[in-house]
Amino acid sequence: MGGQRLSFKEMCARFDVTPRTLRYYEYIELLRPEKEGRARFYTPREVARMTLILRGRRWGFSLEEIRQWLEIYEEQGTKAQMQTFVDYADRQLVELEKQCRELAETIEDLKTFRAEAAKAAS
Repeated sequence: MGGQRLSFKEMCARFDVTPRTLRYYEYIELLRPEKEGRARFYTPREVARMTLILRGRRWGFSLEEIRQWLEIYEEQGTKAQMQTFVDYADRQLVELEKQCRELAETIEDLKTFRAEAAKAAS
């Protein structure tokens, strides 16, 4: 991608996000596009940050956690950022595994009740 910049519209299309989402990420300082008049342009740095933001959201991290994690890179570098990510990931894995167990229990409960209802209906 080199030094190529994406327009606001191109950034929305590339990441399949709404303009409102992109503006909000800028408002909470997750993204800092270059501005020329009213136009916004996104550099490769912003594209990389957006990729990380969307991954973080998919993994269940809050926007504030993602913002802090991105700032650690700016202030302390890669090593500190990666250690923080490991800490966040360890905590999130515990939570996701708990949710997975709860979901498995719910599925089993639903299957049992469905079987009982099907038997009563016949």
